[in-house]
Amino acid sequence: MKRILFIALLFIILCGCSEKPVEDTSNSIFIIAPYNYEGAWVFDDASRGLKQEPFVAGIPGIIEKLVEDIPDAEKGFRLYFSAQPFPGYTHTLVWIRGDSSGNWYECPQYKMEGWLCPAMFKYFNKAPKVIYFKAEKK
Repeated sequence: MKRILFIALLFIILCGCSEKPVEDTSNSIFIIAPYNYEGAWVFDDASRGLKQEPFVAGIPGIIEKLVEDIPDAEKGFRLYFSAQPFPGYTHTLVWIRGDSSGNWYECPQYKMEGWLCPAMFKYFNKAPKVIYFKAEKK
């Protein structure tokens, strides 16, 4: 019986993607270390099978504004993010709409929009309505 419940729970977790955003109930705070590679902002996360995963379509502009006061940010900086507010978060991305493969968000602090690709689902089961984040020097 426990095995059946475990398999059912695993199925729900792995197959829970939808086009409309749904609140993520986890309290997880994730951390990545974006850096500039060949003129593009990218990040690695070996635990999720990501290597030089690029930020595209508006997100690089948001990153540029975010790291203006972080020395040598192009060599890498810490980016904390979560679907839940956490102590010290400084910025948000607010869900606007989904498309065939990713999701569009607005950063109200900069009045800028950006697109997050399906790699987002390596961190969230569903597109969060809001992503809370902060950046700091490595």
